[in-house]
Amino acid sequence: MYDKPAARKNAVWQRCMQTWQKIMRQREGAEVMDQIMKERVDLLEQWIRESDNVVFFGGAGVSTESGIPDFRSVDGLYNQQYDYPPETIISHSFYRRNPEEFYRFYKNKMLFPEAKPNAAHLALAKLEQQGKVRAVITQNIDGLHQAAGSREVLELHGSVHRNYCTRCGKFFDLSAILGMEGVPRCECGGIIKPDVVLYEEGLDQTTLQRAVHYIQEADVLIIGGTSLTVYPAAGLIDYYRGHKLVLINKSVTPMDNRADLVISGPIGEVLGDAVGV
Repeated sequence: MYDKPAARKNAVWQRCMQTWQKIMRQREGAEVMDQIMKERVDLLEQWIRESDNVVFFGGAGVSTESGIPDFRSVDGLYNQQYDYPPETIISHSFYRRNPEEFYRFYKNKMLFPEAKPNAAHLALAKLEQQGKVRAVITQNIDGLHQAAGSREVLELHGSVHRNYCTRCGKFFDLSAILGMEGVPRCECGGIIKPDVVLYEEGLDQTTLQRAVHYIQEADVLIIGGTSLTVYPAAGLIDYYRGHKLVLINKSVTPMDNRADLVISGPIGEVLGDAVGV
């Protein structure tokens, strides 16, 4: 005779076993991934330890752990809604045509005076002090590498901490800009422009040439927190001639297949573990 209670009990037991097996497979998979991550971070640590010519090239992902949004991430500025697309607002022609709207966006969405250096910034500063990191090349404009203690920082896209009157050339720091309402103006009446590279503007050639030099001469090149899709900065990887190219990123990049070591994870966590900060 068919025993319905026994059948139900057996079905429940089978489902429990299936769930347990699934959990165990997930746990085993996680343990394998943790081991792979550990081995890769250990290799990074070894390469850093054995070298005195490390160059770092970083993008927006380096600063997201400090609370500064990545322009191109899912939750970044590019995916928010404004009267104009962010690419338009932070262009040179828009700045000239509509400085009021430019500065409204710039002050609200691109200035983060309370942000502090995270483990990635601190690790790189520590390595420079140890004579290992020769230069930090950054696409960021927040000045957090300098705040962490790095001295040789090449800012490809400029810095919010430098601002100049477009008429007389007078310098203004970030606090001066934050203290002015609307479009910041100099005593002479000229508009103050941040020393950041806007769309339609070219990179500073001296800074770019120095970056190329450091990358060409590097023993270890660590690239982190960047999608490697923004040119000409992304093209800097082509100048590397060594065999210790490290990519650290949360997501896949178009250059992963060219790297000697790929580590998927938060840049602060990875560098912090490798350097011990």
